Amino acid sequence: MHTKTTQRVLHPHDFGGSNPSGERKTRKVIILTTVTMVAEIVFGMLTGSMALLTDGWHMGTHAFALLISLAAYVFARRCAGNQKYTFGTGKFGVLAGYTSACLLGIAAAFIIYESVKRLIVPVAIAFDEAILVAVIGLVVNVVCVKILDAGHSHGEPEAHDHDHDHDHHHHDHNLRAAYLHVLADALTSVFAIVALLFGKFLGLGFLDPVMGILGGLLIARWSVGLLRSTAMILLDADVHEKTYDAIRREIESDSDDRIADLHVWRLSSNSVAAIVSVVSGRGRKAEHYRSRLAAIRDLKHLTVEVRECGDPECLCAAK
Repeated sequence: MHTKTTQRVLHPHDFGGSNPSGERKTRKVIILTTVTMVAEIVFGMLTGSMALLTDGWHMGTHAFALLISLAAYVFARRCAGNQKYTFGTGKFGVLAGYTSACLLGIAAAFIIYESVKRLIVPVAIAFDEAILVAVIGLVVNVVCVKILDAGHSHGEPEAHDHDHDHDHHHHDHNLRAAYLHVLADALTSVFAIVALLFGKFLGLGFLDPVMGILGGLLIARWSVGLLRSTAMILLDADVHEKTYDAIRREIESDSDDRIADLHVWRLSSNSVAAIVSVVSGRGRKAEHYRSRLAAIRDLKHLTVEVRECGDPECLCAAK
């Protein structure tokens, strides 16, 4: 009974949680980062170099953050289609991005703290070893940035039609978090190399902690931006006002139809759901309004409720 209609109405409920390309790239970066981390720690212990040892453990913290991103991809892929996740696994990556942003913020705070401490109480710097470590870290991170950058959106708005959500979250927040971790590491290496070269050849050793403070502040800024964008999605508060306007415009273009209640929220970085309650005096079915909203490309899950108008003027008009 109702088989054909049920099949026509049925639609998938997995909205962008898995990303095979992003998963592969993150896996490659983790392997490269981990190998470099182990090499630096072992070499640092054998040579007694604190610079190498410190940078090795520093890379370990980024490897841990990247593991969070990879775990989100794996769970999203394995749980795709699981009815327990009623709207799919689209927010797995967003949650991982939020967690990574928190770790990025902690790393920035630690860098700033250590830099301020060394600015107040300077320490002797083994410039040759430190420059070697920074160059090794920079090379590894540049390679990782190139791997992740191939599929990474830099947050720029895309060109869409007027009914499309014009917000800038049409990218994988999980991949963006991994990208920012690697980019932050590369940035600290660049700042360190510049400061160490000035310190070695010009005697400006104070530039090392100053560069650390500048780098920490920039990383903190990235962290706040990622926290804001992911938190708003997790709190169902990230849909641009233009999406609401587009839905209202499509439904209320007919002067006889009015939206009584409207809820719109994100299912993932690039998928939106909506519940629309329409009041009409013409007895139209929900399918009529669904077809009107088909032009909004991000709208992947739509529930429409139609209520007959009971106002006297509507009843008179219907006669």
